[in-house]
Amino acid sequence: MTDQYVLGISAFYHDSAAALLRNGEIVAAGQEERFTRKKGDATFPHRAVEFCLEHAGIGVSDLAYVGFYDKPLLKFERILETYLGVVPSGFRSFLMAGPLWIKDKLYIDRQLRDELGYAGQVLYSEHHEAHAASAFFPSPFEQAAILTMDGVGEWATASIGAGRANDIEILDELQWPDSLGLLYSAFTYYTGFKVNSGEYKVMGLAPYGEPKYVDRIYSDLMDLREDGSFRLNQKYFNYLTGLTMTNRAFDTLFGGPPRQPESKLTQREMDLARSVQVVCEEVMLRMARTAQKLTGLDNLCLAGGVALNCVGNGRLLREGPFRQIWIQPAAGDAGGALGVAQLIHHRHAGHPRVVVPGKDSMKGSYLGPQFTPEEVEQYLRAAGAIYEPMDEASQLDRVAGYLADEKVVGWFDGRMEFGPRALGGRSILGDPRSPKMQAQMNIKIKFREGFRPFAPSVLRERVSDYFELDGDSPYMLLVAPVKKERCIPLTAEQHTLWGIDKLNVPRSDIPAVTHIDYSARVQTVTAESNRRYYELIKAFERRTGCAVLINTSFNVRGEPIVCTPEDAYRCFMRTDMDVLVLGTFILEKGAQPEWKENQAWQQEFQLD
Repeated sequence: MTDQYVLGISAFYHDSAAALLRNGEIVAAGQEERFTRKKGDATFPHRAVEFCLEHAGIGVSDLAYVGFYDKPLLKFERILETYLGVVPSGFRSFLMAGPLWIKDKLYIDRQLRDELGYAGQVLYSEHHEAHAASAFFPSPFEQAAILTMDGVGEWATASIGAGRANDIEILDELQWPDSLGLLYSAFTYYTGFKVNSGEYKVMGLAPYGEPKYVDRIYSDLMDLREDGSFRLNQKYFNYLTGLTMTNRAFDTLFGGPPRQPESKLTQREMDLARSVQVVCEEVMLRMARTAQKLTGLDNLCLAGGVALNCVGNGRLLREGPFRQIWIQPAAGDAGGALGVAQLIHHRHAGHPRVVVPGKDSMKGSYLGPQFTPEEVEQYLRAAGAIYEPMDEASQLDRVAGYLADEKVVGWFDGRMEFGPRALGGRSILGDPRSPKMQAQMNIKIKFREGFRPFAPSVLRERVSDYFELDGDSPYMLLVAPVKKERCIPLTAEQHTLWGIDKLNVPRSDIPAVTHIDYSARVQTVTAESNRRYYELIKAFERRTGCAVLINTSFNVRGEPIVCTPEDAYRCFMRTDMDVLVLGTFILEKGAQPEWKENQAWQQEFQLD
């Protein structure tokens, strides 16, 4: 039988990506930003497509289908109707968006063919259908309810569906301009962070604040119904007519203008973050209960940008009506490339879905490039780097020793992850027992805000020894409480602390991964999903008795996660990382030749 290849593409809005299936199996997937080094790159994913085809050893002529993750004509209809509905106030915004649409986005069929050199069939899915497909088809469930939530697709901003056998059905939708993703992004903008990338920061900042604006959000900004649907009061928002998310009425409602980016955070921003997070979680819970009523199913699959809100996901698991939930690790727009490819394979081509109970088909989300020892060594020699090749057992023991000595380790091993989380392929690692490690890694290595929490990677069989979780969380998309017996109660004096002053108070015996509300964003690791990373954590446990490591993405603020050995070495030399592991090679910072940095990068990241 001839292999059938399907290529899925997401592009032109943010986080462009490509994904390739062979007879339904996920062969490769990658985000364009990782290859071009432009964070959130929205251009046509040339490099990601090239990687997928090269990895499979095929050419464009071998593709049976190419799929695109939304319907541009429907999206243009929504944009045009929006501008017509608010004339003349949206004219300036339309003058910017209209020509770009007419030039680039209405002729995607022709552009796809020209960019790829492809003469075959191009198929399209609706945006939320692609999200739903990416959630259900790779999941470990024979059938499941599906909930997707994001900013906006064509018209839909959230959807409820059901997946059974080899198809999905959308049962209900919330439509533009009422959007949970855009509500959250409005607060992201207002608190001084960048929309479409700073939402994580709002979620991380929320525990430092008090929910003092929740009632104001419900009374003035939104009319929330019991089923999770809602209306947003457009009097306070600017995304319909202008170039910002909020307006002066919003400023008046919340006591002042938006925070200037990079300026000092105040208690107001912390309280705003906490308030919108509380509202977001409530909407997620209500939508999930509605999904269960509509479908009568026990399992839930999640995708869309809001599904990256791991605090909300944790509450869904603990308090929601579903027995199990599964979240697509590339839940944002990048995952749409995978979703449309799977829709084509199962719905259009009619191929049955094969489910292995208890096991998803994402391969740990390790779907990107990998490099042979020969390729790594070739780069290291060319760079003049000082390195040591090692056998696996000796290397893992050495690295565990570095970590136990509170050294920070860059870990580059195997295939790169697909999605926004580093999962042990392109990670920076540290000792979670160290009280100083969070601030040190944030400021000296990541060059980012000190309040931002780090995630623990824990051996799957030991997860319930550390966290209130007795299940899988392979993609770092669930927040769970730290076990009470590991927690350190606050003193009377510490209870009086406010805001960012709470940061440096140790809260457990793994303080570097315990957030100030005694929670943690958990990644469970198995030998099956990532053997070398699993064995490293085991080696660390043998040395220290601790089966947990700090795991944060291998990058600095403003840059994508590293892709190649060159990216990794450059990041290693630009930061205060102590050790770099590149596959079977170890590099110590002190042994390396002097690194000469270009001035523009130094100024951008304020390096000495």
